[in-house]
Amino acid sequence: MVKIEGTLDEIRELIGDVKRTTSTVKSTTKKVAKAAKGTTRKLSAWQRYIKNKSNHIKFKRGDKKGRLDLKRMSAAFKRSRKK
Repeated sequence: MVKIEGTLDEIRELIGDVKRTTSTVKSTTKKVAKAAKGTTRKLSAWQRYIKNKSNHIKFKRGDKKGRLDLKRMSAAFKRSRKK
């Protein structure tokens, strides 16, 4: 640990104004988070298909009971795309 001695004004000169620094850091992080949140891209056809609850095909028995059967869902998706 480092010991710093001096008057309050001298210490502020050495270290800088902490409150001002923290407020700029907070505002910058909020701006970055808002910019990152605002950029969304269009979902692929498969992602839109999966998102729709009515297209969910689930395992009915066995170890995977209740999980999505992606193999059968993929086949159904490919069949629906054929025209």
